[in-house]
Amino acid sequence: MTDSIERRLIAAGGSTRKGLVTAIVLGFGGGMATIVQAVLLARIVTAVVLYHTSWTSLSQDLIGLVGLFFLRSVLTYGAEVAAYHAAAAAKVSLRKSLLQHVFRLGPAYLANERSGELAASLLDGIETLEPFLARYLPQMALVVMLPMAILAVVFRLDLISGLVLLVSGPIIPLFMVLVGHQAEAINRRQWRKLLSMSAHFLDAVQGITTLKLFGRVRDEIELITRISDDYRRTTMASLRVAFLTSAVLEFFASLSIALAAVLFGARLIHGDIGFFSAFLVLLLVPEFFLPLRALATHYHARMSALAAAQRVFEVLDAECPMRWGTALPPPGPLSIVCDSISIEYRKGAYAVHDVNVEFPSGSVTAIVGPTGAGKSSLVAAILGFMAPSAGRLLIGNILPLTSVDRDAWWRLIAYVPQSPRLFAGTLAENLRLARRDADATAIRNALARARLLDDVDAMPLGIETMIGTGGSGLSAGQVQRLALARAFLKDAPILVLDEATAHLDLETEAEIVETIAELVRGRTSIMIAHRLATVYRADRILVLDCGRIVESGNHSALMARGGAYARLLNIKSRATACAT
Repeated sequence: MTDSIERRLIAAGGSTRKGLVTAIVLGFGGGMATIVQAVLLARIVTAVVLYHTSWTSLSQDLIGLVGLFFLRSVLTYGAEVAAYHAAAAAKVSLRKSLLQHVFRLGPAYLANERSGELAASLLDGIETLEPFLARYLPQMALVVMLPMAILAVVFRLDLISGLVLLVSGPIIPLFMVLVGHQAEAINRRQWRKLLSMSAHFLDAVQGITTLKLFGRVRDEIELITRISDDYRRTTMASLRVAFLTSAVLEFFASLSIALAAVLFGARLIHGDIGFFSAFLVLLLVPEFFLPLRALATHYHARMSALAAAQRVFEVLDAECPMRWGTALPPPGPLSIVCDSISIEYRKGAYAVHDVNVEFPSGSVTAIVGPTGAGKSSLVAAILGFMAPSAGRLLIGNILPLTSVDRDAWWRLIAYVPQSPRLFAGTLAENLRLARRDADATAIRNALARARLLDDVDAMPLGIETMIGTGGSGLSAGQVQRLALARAFLKDAPILVLDEATAHLDLETEAEIVETIAELVRGRTSIMIAHRLATVYRADRILVLDCGRIVESGNHSALMARGGAYARLLNIKSRATACAT
């Protein structure tokens, strides 16, 4: 699994191949400049120490040495910049792919996920990949190229020194492989702890009202403290392995350099090697181990990236619940046909089973039934958030939904849920979710049709008034009207209302019912409803029970029949009477 994840990470970096190749070329150029710099330095020292050459006669070598110093600095800087630009581009591409795939997966997938974990993967997880892409991948190439170039020079100068480097060099990668398994396990555990902490902290913040009312704030703080301390311990264990690994690798590198120095000292005394060759090799030996030591330093970045990428690729590999095509649906009001559709929420357990029904063009259809009857699942399938396990959905009686372009289908739908989602921002920004190019006149017209314009005009900044996340600063009725204003602004031929009057008092409900009556006019409308006020005006009412349609007809006919619909309304009427 680790190899597979690493290959996919390398492929993600390959999408910015030009930047990474540039970083490698510049890094190799800097390494070659170091070799030439060492040659010039050895020549200068040999000439001054052994032959007492004047500094004037060495001016060209000195100028070359200074020039190479600046060239090496520029190449190193350029390599860093190119690598980080490539890593940034790869992060943006991967984050965009992850976000787009999450949107494709839709609410059905997100209902089983913790928002904090997904947010941590989308932000911190992908950010963790930067050191791997910017440092580890280029270093993987340089760790082969630069030592081989230095080894070629050393072998030309001295065979014994070349053999010493050839034998001692692979010790560092070998040791990295030996400690890699332990480091990888620790990093995976560390990343799981971080995801758990992020998810739990977000849950605690979102549920702070419930925690305070039940007096569990102190318990929750203690739990978060334990989770945080557990994460701290795991992080320290990961750093301990990283630091110990670096220390041991530095020890092996220093030991090899010392061994080469001792050999040169003994051979210089016996006259087996010249001063220039010995001094040059001693200058090159640290540079030989430098790419290997740098790779060891960045090896920890590889472990962290693999741990984070595992969760990222799990989300990317999740199968989309709905397959889409490229066909464009016909314009105008459309009919929707459910042709023997069934929806499984687990093997053999059906939320909707063998439903055959048509939602005629321009009609208003209400779907009622007890909790768990399958109402929301049926609507989710029509919206394209869930795929039927059997049967098919037809648009205009002929075009299967699976052959329709997803975005084109969603452009035809206006959706008003029972708990509308409002984002922190202005009222105008929240309304423009329905139509990006809507001007102030169109927004005010939609607010007027939703019976909300007077309330908005009474606010200090009108449509530019800021609201908080979830509609903080607005009443429940205002939030619901704002959702209806979105639907007016979008002006789509298909309208889906999911308990649009839930959680409202009777007076506010009556006002919104009048707004809904205007909104559904001329559209193919499907509404999930429990209350009589939003049902009795419907052209047709479908009664679902245990995932099947048990009754169908208008309000008067179903009440006269005295079946499931009448019993359902009688129960609700008694419950309302008891509540009042």
